[in-house]
Amino acid sequence: MSVSALTFAQETSQKKSGPPAGNALVGDAYGAGVVSASESKAITVDKLSKKLKKDNKKVEGVAVKGKVTDVCEKKGCWLTIQTEDNSQFFVKMKDYAFFVPTALKGKNVVLEGTAERKVTSIDEQKHYAEDAKKPQAEIDAITTPKEEIRFVANGIKVVN
Repeated sequence: MSVSALTFAQETSQKKSGPPAGNALVGDAYGAGVVSASESKAITVDKLSKKLKKDNKKVEGVAVKGKVTDVCEKKGCWLTIQTEDNSQFFVKMKDYAFFVPTALKGKNVVLEGTAERKVTSIDEQKHYAEDAKKPQAEIDAITTPKEEIRFVANGIKVVN
């Protein structure tokens, strides 16, 4: 392979390694999708938090609705959802089987999957802050582990 062909192949593969393209329009689904029964039964983040406290920290097969506040800029491999108290909870895609476009930021979605309360280490928090291209001062300000809701999504659907 010539040097120019190799360079082109590397550039092309690098472009493909970013988040998928797409405008995240109402009705768009990612992953296994969200069945309409789950969509109609989706609970708020506040109700999920209460359910997690009651059900010993883990809830499987739950559908949650919320607003996306951030998406991984590198691959679209995680996102955050705004909670009623203006904090956020973290969402990963099950088995990294799918990714979402950055256009999902600001959209309301229904997530289907498993939620649990988890303590996130300082290093992991800093890693995700770097992925989100947060300012270095914000990254440096992360100095304690934090307990938070973590969600592993089987599917995500844009609802408005």
